[in-house]
Amino acid sequence: MDIEEASRPEGVDLPVYCPDTLEEAARTMADLPEGEDRIRISGGGTHAGMGYPVDSDVVLSTSRLNQVVAWEPEDLTVVVEAGVLVKELEEMLSSKGQTALLDEQPEGGTVGGAIACAASGWRRLRYGPIRDRVLEMTLVSSDGRMVTAGGRVVKNVSGYDIPRLATGSLGAMGLIGRVCLKLWPMSKAYATVPVSSAEEALETAYRPLAVLETEAGTRVYLGGTSEEIEGQSAALGAEPTAGLSRPEPPRGSVRFSVRVPPSSLRKIINRLDQDRAYLAQFGVGEVTVAGEDVEIDELTSLREAAESMGGSLVMLNAPETLTRIFDPWGTPPSSIELQRRIVNLFDPGRRINPGILPGGI
Repeated sequence: MDIEEASRPEGVDLPVYCPDTLEEAARTMADLPEGEDRIRISGGGTHAGMGYPVDSDVVLSTSRLNQVVAWEPEDLTVVVEAGVLVKELEEMLSSKGQTALLDEQPEGGTVGGAIACAASGWRRLRYGPIRDRVLEMTLVSSDGRMVTAGGRVVKNVSGYDIPRLATGSLGAMGLIGRVCLKLWPMSKAYATVPVSSAEEALETAYRPLAVLETEAGTRVYLGGTSEEIEGQSAALGAEPTAGLSRPEPPRGSVRFSVRVPPSSLRKIINRLDQDRAYLAQFGVGEVTVAGEDVEIDELTSLREAAESMGGSLVMLNAPETLTRIFDPWGTPPSSIELQRRIVNLFDPGRRINPGILPGGI
């Protein structure tokens, strides 16, 4: 194993370990000397702005854990290591007309990072959250244990459904080293249909891939046979465009996600600053917002509104100067102490990404 300069996260002046295997990763974490053993997990760095700022002594990079272990097209499954790039995986799968439904990531985005951040992607309306697509996971704990659970195992001896718990944990339960993902056949045809009302489109369209709204307008995304798309487009009363003309995610130095019950999403959109770039997923209840000059008063007002509706506002990326004065998570959920106990069970002493989760877990 080498210390690799190219894998160093931007602005981080710490030793960076780049294991070639999961076994090597386990030994590295277990052998770190006391007092120098707080570990930051780093993938492609595309989600590095999530959570509380992490104080760490070393960085463990997944850049060399980049193997496709097994691909069974007939069984619609693929087993990959955490450092496999999402873009390269989807390109490989598409060669046989399959997809893992992983969201398009910025350059360098990894499978492990997408799962650790629960990046369900823009097709969640039809296919559900990413945690439902992870069939099996191998987790490497800070004390060197390797635990595989899911698939035929379903649960490990502790009784916990590890793949679902670790998805969205930002690596706090351990290094997500290897996963088995469920695959889907790609549709025979795709189309994009412009509409005037997201709410009406949701009522009219049958199992659309997505109903997305931006500040520029609303589109329905369809997948199926040519006949199905023709019928759906006619029902929507608009002319389809072949292919998926998906809008770019909003970009800015400050990015956040507001998540509310789907029926309340319009109320949140109506509260956004008129100059804000946003991407709203109707039927899911999530809007991603970005900007360069986002004020704390604006964030506070949106968070209060979201929480009053039973939702939340979560920071996706922001300067540390902002996240140190504006809580990136908001009010901790009522289950926070249970979450704390589970994380401590898998990471005794909280050595991996310590304090990154809600409540400072």
